[in-house]
Amino acid sequence: MPVIRLKRILAAPMAALLPACALAQTHADIDQGDTAWMLVATVLVVLMIVPGLALFYGGLVRSKNILSVLMQVLVVAALALVLWVIYGYSLAFVGGNGSLGDLSKALLRGIGPSSIAADTRVPELVYVCFQGAFAAISCALVVGAIAERAKLAAVLAFTALWFSFAYLPLAHMVWAANGLLARMGALDFAGGTVVHINAGIAGLVGAYVLGPRLGFGRERLSPHSLPLTYCGAGLLWVGWFGFNAGSALAANGIAALAFINTLIAPAAAVLAWCAIEAKLRGHASMLGAASGAVAGLVGITPACGTVGVGGALIIGAVSGLAGFWGVNALKRRLRADDSLDVFGVHGVCGIVGALLTGVFTAPALGGMGAADYAMAHQLGVQALGVTITLIWSGGMSLLAFAIVRATLGLRVDHDAEREGLDISTHGESAYEL
Repeated sequence: MPVIRLKRILAAPMAALLPACALAQTHADIDQGDTAWMLVATVLVVLMIVPGLALFYGGLVRSKNILSVLMQVLVVAALALVLWVIYGYSLAFVGGNGSLGDLSKALLRGIGPSSIAADTRVPELVYVCFQGAFAAISCALVVGAIAERAKLAAVLAFTALWFSFAYLPLAHMVWAANGLLARMGALDFAGGTVVHINAGIAGLVGAYVLGPRLGFGRERLSPHSLPLTYCGAGLLWVGWFGFNAGSALAANGIAALAFINTLIAPAAAVLAWCAIEAKLRGHASMLGAASGAVAGLVGITPACGTVGVGGALIIGAVSGLAGFWGVNALKRRLRADDSLDVFGVHGVCGIVGALLTGVFTAPALGGMGAADYAMAHQLGVQALGVTITLIWSGGMSLLAFAIVRATLGLRVDHDAEREGLDISTHGESAYEL
């Protein structure tokens, strides 16, 4: 989003509020403090993928499939990172038009130690790494929706297609300076639309296309290790500080605001999820508390750098309630075997967070918006961003799954699924008897 346009929306400058800016070589000196923080933030985002997301997902599947999920998260993230440096970064952030960039920096052509990301004081190589980690976890999130039945080759083929035709265009639209939604004034500080809604709707489409797991609705498909899921949720929360506060691209006050909002929003979501679960079921579960933390983290992601602490508390609490509804009532209505509730948590809470960003960025509600901030207008822009993300990613996901199904096939055969993907696909077992 151009600086002039953003100043009409927010009181803070462009470079402090959005994670994606036009990138170019400048003659500014590299700031060692900003650079050190961004290196740490990037490591924290990688921590979210392996081991964070891998353990969170791994504990939720049955014991015969844990290695397959760990493997899929790892290789999908690895594939996304390789594609990112070959052409992804250039198409997402360099030149181009409102929907996609160009290939002028393919294979990071022209980017070296002296290249600096525009409107920052950090090396462009650091920015490449930071945004590459975002792309990797976005692709890995989809794994949870199709777990316990998808072929590894099919998952990788889908990832390559979805990364190219869903993730990259949306990253450009929202975060590149000349992106379609950026020019409209859409606010997405750290990835509510680009990461969570994008991956959530892709997962839901995948769940429909692959069909349910064997025994779905007839057998109990329970998580095999909630302690692993708990550890994964904790690692996700720790890593999320890099995900959100790192999106300030500097060690500054906006990073501090995103940091505290990332601390308190999931706390509010945990309490909200536990409260509604205790009210409706008579008890609060550990799985519910862990899921509530993730729901709150998803909800605050698009808003963390532009809303105040009060707004973050409300967004967190609402996200906790919305996530509980998403993985229970909504899931039953959709009748899709979204194995690990990717859409119920990431899709639903991403939508909630994106919309509430337009509300609580208002200065009257403690946000960072300019004095003439128009809440109704901004809410409309946010809703448009959500709609475009759902339609674009949903359509590209359906096309990608259709291509893979026609060429490689999507599912393992029934015998392999009954035996478990750990043995049938990888020839390994996590737990020796």
